[in-house]
Amino acid sequence: MTSFSGLGMGLGALPRLSNAKTRSISAENLTGAKGQGGRATEGTGKGASAGLGVGWKVSPSIEIKPGETRTIADITGSGAIQHIWLTPAGIKLREFVIRMYWDGQEHPSVEAPLGDFFCCGWGGQNFLVSSLAICVNTNRGFNSYWEMPFRKSARITIENVSPDQSAILYYQITYTETEVPADLAYFHAHFRRSNPLPFGQNYTILEGVKGHGHYVGTYMAWGVNNSGWWGEGEIKFFMDGDVEFPTICGTGTEDYFCGAYCFDRGFFEGGEHAYEGFTTAYAGLPQIIRPDGMYKSQTRFGLYRWHIMDPIRFESDLRVTVQALGWRTNEKNGRYLPLQDDIASVAYWYQSLPGAKFPPMLSRDELEVI
Repeated sequence: MTSFSGLGMGLGALPRLSNAKTRSISAENLTGAKGQGGRATEGTGKGASAGLGVGWKVSPSIEIKPGETRTIADITGSGAIQHIWLTPAGIKLREFVIRMYWDGQEHPSVEAPLGDFFCCGWGGQNFLVSSLAICVNTNRGFNSYWEMPFRKSARITIENVSPDQSAILYYQITYTETEVPADLAYFHAHFRRSNPLPFGQNYTILEGVKGHGHYVGTYMAWGVNNSGWWGEGEIKFFMDGDVEFPTICGTGTEDYFCGAYCFDRGFFEGGEHAYEGFTTAYAGLPQIIRPDGMYKSQTRFGLYRWHIMDPIRFESDLRVTVQALGWRTNEKNGRYLPLQDDIASVAYWYQSLPGAKFPPMLSRDELEVI
């Protein structure tokens, strides 16, 4: 009987013993090595711990200077990252860029602004996310529960793209050292943004993926530039040679994110029309920024959908798009209106290596939201 690797954790696996070893990297143990935590004599807590000595929270966080990239995890061997907690301060969330590299690959398999990766594209304050894969807890407590296997090495970096502001990062990366089964793929995530989306074009969530894998999630930060309902567009998955028409085609934007009827709590009851947010294990609308109220322009939305129980499997290639589609409200019989919105997204998937090299990350000015 094959011994349990300690991977694929859940309630049903908790009683099982394994030979896996748990390690954790933080500013108090930069390498995660056994018995090396809490030994710092220098750090951001040195002043507060004066008189207490080593072991008294001398180095709870790191400083990242303007334009600097810091490596926050550099692991050799086989295993998997099983939890990431971090909280940033000092600069805007889109001025942090997180990257992850597996098994020595030169280009990253994960690249996204920090806030968008953790489902907070419009900022992190007072927006909570309660899902299986990502949790955002009060206040800016960012957590990832995506399992991230590696066979030779894992490296995680954080870049501060601000030209003039230093940043502070508290973090803890918990991983296991263990043998990785042959059928486990590598975690990937990629950010994109169109601002504004050109008229009549579909928004591309993901393209250029080659290899064998499965798509597991979507986060979107959607800023609406028109009045009226904005979510008639269909999401489409083009896989394994699909060109003009997809194999999987959705029925509407709010339907894909597991809601219905415009996310409008007054749609059937006849009461006041209002967007109603939600956050669940597999899908959510945790962010609604509504300066002008329901169906008015400049409303902004943060939405997530995890394909944990229903992964989109592909054998050779994958492309994912969504239509930005509203209504021409001034026409008597009604007609669709292609929208020119500010749309950003993070796609999450697992696949074999090597993965394709991503397009260059957008500049600080191109990332910015006000």
